[in-house]
Amino acid sequence: MDHTTERLRYILLTAPNGDELATRVSEALDEGYELYGSPAITFAGDQTLVAQAVVLPAYAAGRYRRP
Repeated sequence: MDHTTERLRYILLTAPNGDELATRVSEALDEGYELYGSPAITFAGDQTLVAQAVVLPAYAAGRYRRP
């Protein structure tokens, strides 16, 4: 994830399929984020969009600031 000055406390990750979303969520979890709520899926014609929100725990938010 590319955050320039401070890590965002909330991110809604989206992808066109479950495998890509799983990769993005796994990367966020490795960076200290936690799952927030349930994943979602929607269809727009023949396109699929899957989403999962992640949050940076409040106790850790100050530790992830970048100079």
